Amino acid sequence: MDTLTENTGLYTDYYELTMAQGYFLSSKENEQTVFDYYYRTNPYEGGYLIFAGLQDLLQILKNFSYSKENIEFLKKTGLKDEFLEYLKDFKFTATVYSMKEGEIVFPNEPLVRVEGNIIEAQLIETLLLNYLNFQSLIATKACRIRNVIGDKDFADFGLRRAQGLGGIHASRAAVIGGANTTSNVYSAFNYEIPLTGTQAHAWIQSFDYELEAFRRYAEINPDSTVLLVDTYNTLKSGVPNAIIVAKELEAKGYKMIGIRLDSGDLAYLSKKARKMLNESGLEYVKIIASNQLNEYVIKSLNDQGAQIDGYGIGTELVTGKDAGALDGVYKLVQNNGIPRLKISENIEKITMPGKKKVIRYFDEDGMFFRDGILLENEESTNRLFHPFHSHKHTYVTDYKCEELMSKVMENGEILIENQSPVEINAYVRKRFAQLPDGHKRFISPHIYKVGFSENILSVRDHILMDLRSKIRE
Repeated sequence: MDTLTENTGLYTDYYELTMAQGYFLSSKENEQTVFDYYYRTNPYEGGYLIFAGLQDLLQILKNFSYSKENIEFLKKTGLKDEFLEYLKDFKFTATVYSMKEGEIVFPNEPLVRVEGNIIEAQLIETLLLNYLNFQSLIATKACRIRNVIGDKDFADFGLRRAQGLGGIHASRAAVIGGANTTSNVYSAFNYEIPLTGTQAHAWIQSFDYELEAFRRYAEINPDSTVLLVDTYNTLKSGVPNAIIVAKELEAKGYKMIGIRLDSGDLAYLSKKARKMLNESGLEYVKIIASNQLNEYVIKSLNDQGAQIDGYGIGTELVTGKDAGALDGVYKLVQNNGIPRLKISENIEKITMPGKKKVIRYFDEDGMFFRDGILLENEESTNRLFHPFHSHKHTYVTDYKCEELMSKVMENGEILIENQSPVEINAYVRKRFAQLPDGHKRFISPHIYKVGFSENILSVRDHILMDLRSKIRE
């Protein structure tokens, strides 16, 4: 369980509180609303997103409340006494529907739906976006890396380069997306993630001789020896000394796990090191690489025939480089049973009104074909339409399908079983195998089609006409 979930009522932007106060003082606190969480653009110029962060979000919503100290602080900010009295007994009681964590998702489709009174639904906006945007971004980065690594070892080394406490959730998301292990002890403890770790250059520098440092480390860790070989000279010192220690371990009945390359020309050094190890009868010793790696560098290493068995990836993984942030949004789509939308001069930012569901259609081979967005009370649809070009549509009558959203929280209680990041990753792998290869490309991936039912577009267009007529008046 993530321990960063205490006193969560303050985990918000101040405007959420000023709006909530406005709702309360306007006697709107019992108005029932529906909010959708979705995103507009795939990160990394890619073809998909891995949805992550749900379990952490539900845990923080379950504990969403205001302590006495919280109320005293908010009083100093200028919030009114009558609203603060309301917050003293506040508890999140809304109903939450969501995609399954680890689902492969696409722009503009609802990933989470929150149904509750307008105050509780509004107050959680910031933390919902904070948790889901970040973990989905990192999980997607990890999935891209896993896709190019294949079945080789992949460790998260990113905590020291992460943005503060974001590193805790980054490690969780990294494993959801495809990392096998983490160096992050805090996240390993909280999320049941396998740990990994060897030594840094400081260990070797603390001894007078590199061989002495290697020997001492192997004596202490004979079952898990991985030696960092680039402190002084990789091929003339590091690898030869590692071979000596590996042979000494063999004589004691142990096998060295591997060596790690952390600088230099990784393709060249790995091939040379592999040759040296093999010639010494150490074919089983793995070569691990680190040092500012990402999916593009790894693809290049593969293309060069690098002899690398595993990777430790840090900065580029846990910071979500080069995307920076996911553009997830949280929009009110229904108020007191009336569908609502937001108009924008940018047509892509006009929101879709009403309570909705998402249906995924599969082709005859079980691969993803289309996603459809329907009104919640629609049983099915024959065609899916482009949201802005009605002549573009697809018939989906003869395709197998499944509904993607389910109820995950009710009256503040979590309805789904907790899963470890490793277990969630098993679902990611299953779904990723159903995603056509064209959507996995790094360069110009195919755009996955997400269409809308005719009924939902009709509701949107009717509201638009009504709003525009009022504006003209």
